[in-house]
Amino acid sequence: MLDTASNRPDLPAEIARRRTFAIISHPDAGKTTLTEKFLLFGGAIQMAGQVRAKGEARRTRSDFMQMEKDRGISVSASAMSFDFKNFRYNLVDTPGHSDFSEDTYRTLTAVDAAVMVIDGAKGVESQTQKLFEVCRMRDLPILTFCNKMDRESRDTFDIIDEIQENLAIDVSPASWPIGVGSEFMGCYDMLRDRLELMDRADRNKVAASIEINGLDDPALAEHVPAHLLEKLIEEVEMARELLPTLDPQSVLEGHMTPIWFGSAINSFGVKELMDGIGTYGPEPQVQRASPREISPEETKVTGFVFKVQANMDPKHRDRVAFVRLASGHFKRGMKLTHVRTKKPMAISNPVLFLASDRELAEEGWAGDIIGIPNHGQLRIGDTLTEGEALRVTGIPSFAPELLQGVRAGDPMKAKHLEKALMQFAEEGAAKVFKPSFGSGFIVGVVGALQFEVLASRIELEYGLPVRFDQSQFTSARWVLGQKAAVDKFAEANKQHIATDNDGDVVYLTRLQWDIDRVARDYPDVTLSATKEMMLQ
Repeated sequence: MLDTASNRPDLPAEIARRRTFAIISHPDAGKTTLTEKFLLFGGAIQMAGQVRAKGEARRTRSDFMQMEKDRGISVSASAMSFDFKNFRYNLVDTPGHSDFSEDTYRTLTAVDAAVMVIDGAKGVESQTQKLFEVCRMRDLPILTFCNKMDRESRDTFDIIDEIQENLAIDVSPASWPIGVGSEFMGCYDMLRDRLELMDRADRNKVAASIEINGLDDPALAEHVPAHLLEKLIEEVEMARELLPTLDPQSVLEGHMTPIWFGSAINSFGVKELMDGIGTYGPEPQVQRASPREISPEETKVTGFVFKVQANMDPKHRDRVAFVRLASGHFKRGMKLTHVRTKKPMAISNPVLFLASDRELAEEGWAGDIIGIPNHGQLRIGDTLTEGEALRVTGIPSFAPELLQGVRAGDPMKAKHLEKALMQFAEEGAAKVFKPSFGSGFIVGVVGALQFEVLASRIELEYGLPVRFDQSQFTSARWVLGQKAAVDKFAEANKQHIATDNDGDVVYLTRLQWDIDRVARDYPDVTLSATKEMMLQ
């Protein structure tokens, strides 16, 4: 949390009811299924589609790119808004696949909390750990959902211990599972002293919620078999002695995570998690910016672009900038200043998302995420304000770990290829470098799967088959320093120099030795593996 001081003014009611969060997990932990159930309970969709369900009708709503549907993975972050009880939830789905971690990292700059999904059988996996580190750097509050309890899973205490040890965070159980695997029948709600039972027959509803009066209530025996009841009572008593009680302030500060157990595919435990996000999740928070921070209660509207998605509607070649509103009450048709270009922009057709369905957004409040269709004016990191020259900070761009040359199958279409590559670079899907020697482009990505996604999207969206070839270079670094020093360096190392799509100078390297040599021979320039998006 950026500012949990009590001297902040109360937020307007519409802003205070916003909960903007991302879901983070290792691939296959069940994140997309959980997203579906959120939408189902939020009344946003009528029928949840399983990720691998057959037929077009039941495709999951949050995966709209063709490749995501074919492979059953999420590769782009989508934003969805829906109401549940008194809250308005803005959920940002993130790619779970590690090859798309940069997109996820940027998404985490636009949310106030994260829901961490872990698989009951596998516990904390590598990608979860990486994403958790990012949340830790941003002090994001985290709520945990342990999924797939209806499959064979690990001992509950083992799962909690692993989270506490690997992630160095206190864990407080909000619910406790009754049985695991084929015997899993529901949970004891430790916060409200209720018994939640699962309906295996209908995956879209929870069977029963039974109020009980403590664990010694005889009514328990009517619903839970004796051997499971004995184990439940013993475990809950141990948990209450050994594990910390839920402290809402500690959750907001990012030191403690409440954990719910359930099975997203059986819709079990999801409503309790949603209640938990409303109760323990943070309101819209102060946003880091330069020259000053932006508070959500300010009356003037500010927002920043954290993602650009091209061709969401392939028929219209459009680009939608996802904008997180940081302050104020936005109304459709408002004129906002685009701080980087200092030009006014009339926002006449902003959209709210329900996965690939969109509707016109008549208004939005701090905490909301709206989409602004545009033709390339808006880039990741851009800030929109009602006139003040503020720039939201902390949205990073990372040096790619894999570089390949790219060629159009038809040499006559080189111009089309350049346009397609620039569009993907602006979207943040890849880095595109134009070497100062020779023709052609070098494309840089974080993970190998991104080359496949790019090739498939260029062909689908532009009708342009492309080939990726091995590049002689293995990594890229941005060259930082005074202009005269950078120019002198670039002149002396021409065969290694390229520019990125913003026109910034990049040094392409083959070996770590190259980087060490530059550090030794050119003390007045710095080679950086990250750059802050849109500093100019």
